Amino acid sequence: MDLTGAVWRKSTRSDNGGSTCVEVATNLPQVVGVRDSKDRRGPVLTFTPVAWAGFVAATRAGTLGVRQ
Repeated sequence: MDLTGAVWRKSTRSDNGGSTCVEVATNLPQVVGVRDSKDRRGPVLTFTPVAWAGFVAATRAGTLGVRQ
C-alpha cells in the first residue's frame, strides 16, 4: 500500500515521555495508517475509515475488547 502522501500526527493518547508514541495518518482516502513514532520506517497498521472510527469510539467508551 502506498502511504507516500500520509500526513502523520502523534496520538493525543501517547505518553509525554516518548516511550509509547503512536502516530496516525487520517488524510488518505480509503485508509487510516497507524505506526510507532520511534520506528517510522517500520511496519504500519492500516484500517478502513469505518474500522478506525469503531476502534476510536470503543476506546473512548472504554469498551474496547468487551464482548456485548
